[in-house]
Formats: sequence, C-alpha cells, structure tokens
Amino acid sequence: MATNPGLFTEWPWKKLGSFKYLVLAPWVAHGAYLAATKGWREADLGYLLIMPSLILRMLHNQAWITASRLQNARGGRLIVERGIEFEQVDRERNWDDQILLSGILFYLGSQHLPGGQHLPLWRADGALLIALLHAGPVEFLYYWFHRALHHHFLYTRYHSHHHSSIVTEPITSVIHPFAELLSYELLFSIPLIACALTGTASIIAFEMYIIYIDFMNNMGHCNFELVPNWLFKWFPPLKYLMYTPSFHSLHHTQFRTNYSLFMPFYDYIYNTMDKSSDTLYEKSLKGKEEEVDVVHLTHLTSLQSIYHMRPGFAEYASKPYASKWYMRMMWPVSWLSMVLTWTYGSSFTVERNVMKKLRMQSWAIPRYSFHYRLTWEKEAINNLIEKAICEADKKGAKVVSLGLLNQAHNLNGNGELYLQKYPKLGVRLVDGTSLAAAVVVNSIPQGTDQVVLAGNVSKVARAVAAALCKKNVKVIMTNKQDYHFLKPNLPEDAAENLLFSKTGTAKVWLIGEGLDASEQFKAQKGTWFIPYSQFPARMVRKDSCTYLTTPAMAVPKTLQNVHSCENWLPRRVMSAWRIAGMVHALEGWNEHECGDIVLDMEKVWSAALVHGFRPVTQV
Repeated sequence: MATNPGLFTEWPWKKLGSFKYLVLAPWVAHGAYLAATKGWREADLGYLLIMPSLILRMLHNQAWITASRLQNARGGRLIVERGIEFEQVDRERNWDDQILLSGILFYLGSQHLPGGQHLPLWRADGALLIALLHAGPVEFLYYWFHRALHHHFLYTRYHSHHHSSIVTEPITSVIHPFAELLSYELLFSIPLIACALTGTASIIAFEMYIIYIDFMNNMGHCNFELVPNWLFKWFPPLKYLMYTPSFHSLHHTQFRTNYSLFMPFYDYIYNTMDKSSDTLYEKSLKGKEEEVDVVHLTHLTSLQSIYHMRPGFAEYASKPYASKWYMRMMWPVSWLSMVLTWTYGSSFTVERNVMKKLRMQSWAIPRYSFHYRLTWEKEAINNLIEKAICEADKKGAKVVSLGLLNQAHNLNGNGELYLQKYPKLGVRLVDGTSLAAAVVVNSIPQGTDQVVLAGNVSKVARAVAAALCKKNVKVIMTNKQDYHFLKPNLPEDAAENLLFSKTGTAKVWLIGEGLDASEQFKAQKGTWFIPYSQFPARMVRKDSCTYLTTPAMAVPKTLQNVHSCENWLPRRVMSAWRIAGMVHALEGWNEHECGDIVLDMEKVWSAALVHGFRPVTQV
C-alpha cells in the first residue's frame, strides 16, 4: 500500500480473491456464443481474440519473471546488490490485475468505440500512426505525469506503492494502485483510440503495441543489464529512444531522476537525466564472476514442484508447498517440463542468499523424487551430483550440503562415494546429520523418559537413538529386524536403553520413511509425531495428535534474499540439512560430514544457535 492511501487505491475486485477472473466472464461467454452461432468468419474477429491476447500477455509476463529470477539466482550482472523479501512478493502477487483491467477496456472499446469493430488483420498506416503517437504525446504526457506523481501529495497517496520495491523484478512495472494504473491505461490507449477514430486500426498493430509496452516494461524492471552495447554503437541515436534496465533502476534508487517511460529523450531535454546512467550501464554490462561459499544441492520433488521453485510462480513459491487442484490441470505442461528437465545435463541455480559475508546458492539436480527410486537412474544421478560438487570446488566454495535424496545411503553412501573418488577434494561435503539429529532431540518435550522410534533406520535415526540412549531416555523400537540392526551400532553404555516392543506406549513417536500409515494408529491419543526424515510423514491421525515438521530451524534476519519457501516448510524456515552447510562454513570447520562421520551434535547445535538460527517452535 501507499504510505498514505488516496482515493480509489484498492482494486474493485479485490474482495473476489481468486474469483476475480469472473469479471470477464460475460464477455468471454458472449464471444463464445458469437463464435458458435455466427462462426469465426462472420463474428468480429478482433472481439473474439481479446481473451487469447490476455492469456498471451500472462504467459509473456511469466516468461520474464522466470528468466529474471534464474538470472538473479546466478548473479553476475546484478544492478542493485540487494535482496528481495516476502513483503515485496506479497505486494506484487496481483500483477494480473492490470491485465484484467486491460481486458475490460478492450471489450468496452471493441463494442462501443466508433471504428473499433470488425478490424482488419493489418494496416501499415495505422501501425505508423501508433508509433508516432506513442513517441510524441504518450511519452511526453507520461514524463510530466510521472514527475507529478513524485510530488509529495501524489507520491504518498499513490506512487510510493510502486517505489516500495527498491530491487525491481519485471512485474514490478505494473504494481500500482488502481487509480494510478487506470491513468496509465487511458494514456496508452491514446494511439489505439486515434487509430479507431481515423479508420486505420488493425488487430496485429494493436497487438504489437501491447506486446511492445509489456516487453519494455518487463525489460526495464529487470535487476540485470541485458541490452547489448553494440546496439548503441551501431545506431547512436537509439540511446534517446530506448531505455535500459540500469537506466530505470536509478529511478528506483535515486527517485528524482530518469522519469521517462521508455524513451529517455525527455530526460535529456528537461535535464533530469541521472549523471551516472552511462557509467552504471557500462558497469552492469561487464558484470563480475559470482563467488560462492556454500552450495546446497537439492532436487525437484513432485511434478508440480517445478512451479513452486523460486523461478516458477512467485506467489506459489512464497507459501509452503502443497498440491493444488488447479495445478493438476497443467499436467501436460508438467510432464513436458519433466522431460525437458530430465534431458538437462547439469544442475541449475535456483536461489542465492547472503548471510553476513557468506554467499550461498542452491543448485537443483534436474531430477524428480521418483527418479531416485529407479535403479537405472542411479549412475546418472550420481554423475550429476559429482559434476555439481566438482563445479562448486572449482568456484572456490567452502561447503557443499547434500539435501533431500542427494545424500541417500543406497545412492552414494551418504556422500562417501564422492570422497572415495576425490580424496583431495577442497570443498567440504556435509550431509547435515548432526544438526538434523540435534533438531529432533531438542524437539522432544522436556521430561520425556521414553520414545518410540519407527520407520526406516537412517543415519539420522541412528544418531538420534544414540543421543537419547546416552541421556537415559528409553528408545522403543517396534520392528525387530531394525532393532537387531541398530543395537550393535550403539555405544555399550547406551545400548541397554534401546528396547524392543511390539506395542509402544510412549507419547512421543520419532518417525521416518517407510512407516506404514496403519502403524500410526497404534499410538495413543495426543501422541507427538516428530519426523527425522527428509520428507514429511502422512498425517493420518486426527485425534488431538501433534505432527511436527521435518527437522528444520527458523533463519535469522541476517540471512537475506529469502522470498520463497523451502518445499513444505513455513516462511523463513529452512531444513536442518541446508542450515548445517551454512553453520559449517560460518564456523570454518575443516572436516567432512558424510559417510559414517557424524559431528558432535552439541557443538553443531550450539553453533547454530549462536549464529541466530532458532527452533521452529520458537518462531
């Protein structure tokens, strides 16, 4: 919101929520009726193509969002070295409101504006008229209107909402209060109305103009430079006719310069051109090699998870992952993306964070969870992980943390495979067992004297059992085979506290992968289910039982550029396996934690707390 919201700030359909698209339903239904009764040849083609045009614009904008976020995750050519937080994502989540408003105006114009009906596909004179009217009246009026919006009265009531985003994303361009954006829409409609009234309008010319506006808006609000220098060398006057992302970023950081829409011409005329525009452009083009201290290796989970990643749908990624019914309607796109991802030959960067002087990146292995269960995929996945580790080592990273199934024992022995292959590896490999186990142990309610350990016996489960048994907490196992496997692996002074019983009566259950849902019904009412697994357990008990999340901690405010949720975890909460890599680097520890190696749990837990990480229950 603006700092002091003015009249008509709120969008008229805000209360409709996700049902706001219904405002277009009458026109869409009418168009479908005309197409069915009159056919495409007899009906007004321009009227029928409005809805496909709006869909095309949404896809166009989403493509810019994804491309921009992928580039920003890699770093290199960033213009403003700052991060984005959840507040900005929430503020910008309704970027499609502008498209809905455009749709309403187009439908009204095609029905009631003289010359707006039965447009031809193309007229060159109309296209030329649009170009001239945009370069003249539209750019001129926008420049002065924009300057007026920076006057205290209008700025605090309207334009400050847009300028809340110091670090811009492509879609920041259309984040304005309703009254302000309506003014822009009317301004941009001048060339279109003139064409209609002069009888020179055409469908393609109109569509080209709208695409041009969207393209320039999105490009100018990217936080990286992508306009090549050779364009201006080839045609020097172009610098007065086309702005660049670095040019407009100065408007968001300096506020009182670079007011022009897309053509800096008027900033030169009225002496409002920022003197550092050219310098910043050259600097942004050169970029720099992005350095990284910690790499977290993750992977895609379900087919829908590709939309949840930071480069996917911003609003979707800003909330804990959950399967949505409307996402299932996109299954053809999901399967296509899976095939394309599967053929990709290396990991890709999806997130970049900074904490103090620590630079971190998350890289995704281009595989889904079900791939890890396929025996014939094992070698390919290990090759991808190995390649990522070697690349991180080459970049000078200090730590690589293995997330989700990238550290599975049946895949690579909790990462030991890579140490055997590269004994002189410079980067430290961390599977995060010690911190994950510490989170589980510290999640158990105080005063608990016995727990049930159920599910596959992983490395974390062994560490948890050993720690609890040392504290004289009785650990009860309901699977006899797992009991006989685990008992010899515990220290002699603690092994006596590991017990076998088919009916565990403890009020705290530590659960992992492989636990049958029916097993959970053996627990008493009010039982605490605490996962020690990478993936959350199925919550089948509804009778006052408590399910905690997978081992995770809340991150401190010093960890910046956090604006997406890690899988199913809440905002600003990250998995213990990921945090373990950060703590490892912050402390400067030189040992690996993979294979059978488990670091001192108390030492790792204390270090995490010192650096500001907190148990999720304390959020």
